[in-house]
Amino acid sequence: MTTMKLQKLVYYCQAWSLVWESRPIFDERIEAWANGPVVPELYNAHRGHFTVSTVGGDASALDGDSIETIGAVLEFYGDRDAQWLGDLTHQEDPWRNARRGLVPGAPSHQEIRHAELAEYYMGLVLQ
Repeated sequence: MTTMKLQKLVYYCQAWSLVWESRPIFDERIEAWANGPVVPELYNAHRGHFTVSTVGGDASALDGDSIETIGAVLEFYGDRDAQWLGDLTHQEDPWRNARRGLVPGAPSHQEIRHAELAEYYMGLVLQ
């Protein structure tokens, strides 16, 4: 999997966990980078690599609800390519709002906050 796709899948796991479980899956911040949402710690772990074959971490630390959320995200988004996922995040309010006022391509470390993720994706559920 490409590192870009991994970033987008992690982003959607966080977003949907906030909606379905009312809690984050992980504590690290998500930032609104030019190419979409990025978890800087994850980026740094794979810096310089285009693809990843192992992610690391401790899967045994996940509870059943988190595993279900990850499974649902992978079922819906997993077959999509990185570009499609990136394009989707660029159309959605959490990333767009965090980048408000920036020119396209400008660097940013603006956080995409949990409250904004939960509000936006809950709105999709209620449509």
